[in-house]
Amino acid sequence: MPIQRLLQNVPTGPDEISRLATAYEQTLRTIGLVDRNDPITEMIAKKIIEIARSGVREPADISALAIKELGVREP
Repeated sequence: MPIQRLLQNVPTGPDEISRLATAYEQTLRTIGLVDRNDPITEMIAKKIIEIARSGVREPADISALAIKELGVREP
């Protein structure tokens, strides 16, 4: 999972990792992305981390912002 790999280099606690993983999985489900090897998954993971660093805490809010900012359309 790209987000787990990226978070290895970011000083975060277990609660934050859980929130980010939840936001990441929710985003992938929302846009209907099943192939976890698709290159867009890494882009999504980076965007999730970026949004969380801006202070957004709720996984649903992080996911919605990531979808909006990446311009990804739901199926």
